[in-house]
Amino acid sequence: MPMAMAGSSAKPIRVAIIEDDRSLREALGLLIDSTPGYSCSRTFDSVEQAFDVLAIDTPDVLLLDIHLPGMLGSEAVKMLCDRYPKMQIMMLTVYAEQDKVFESICNGACGYLLKKTPPAKLLEAIKEAHEGGAPMSPEIARKVVSLFQRTVTPAAPDEQLTPQEVRLLKLLSEGYSYQGSAEQMSVSVNTIRNYIRSIYDKLHVHSKNEAVSKALRSGIIA
Repeated sequence: MPMAMAGSSAKPIRVAIIEDDRSLREALGLLIDSTPGYSCSRTFDSVEQAFDVLAIDTPDVLLLDIHLPGMLGSEAVKMLCDRYPKMQIMMLTVYAEQDKVFESICNGACGYLLKKTPPAKLLEAIKEAHEGGAPMSPEIARKVVSLFQRTVTPAAPDEQLTPQEVRLLKLLSEGYSYQGSAEQMSVSVNTIRNYIRSIYDKLHVHSKNEAVSKALRSGIIA
């Protein structure tokens, strides 16, 4: 299977892993380290083991298992985000557990992937997280949509979104990446980023998750 690449930049995306399953941890580390444009800087089997070491060697992206011995990954997210604000945290899990999805996202995780995610998709998700996106497995995205649909409807945005912006929000809510959305809409990724900036301004939000959440609760998308 062809692997995703982080680009031609001489500086690779530095990734750390916290995963208690040794075979999976080693497999992920090997995958990342053997792919041009990526490097696996550190691997750990618990949050406690990783916490202080990350201060010395802070990665760009952290892959964090949700179920760990000692402190759970879902509980550690907020502390890790507060201590290492520039590090993007992407959760890994076997099952799309609704309460843990919501807890992790609210605590600051930028993405949420199932462990069965194919290698090429995982690498693409790491790159997307590094670039400010919020990658999610489709099963996870559906859980998020379901959660937000049951929340209270907020006030409508100050400015009306264009049809293209509404369509982009719909695609993002279904789990598409920026690249995937660009392909669906037959536009460039740069155009997608321009739409995103406009959406943020109109909805008064600062992340993709916030934008999708507000659009769902406002009835802009369903």
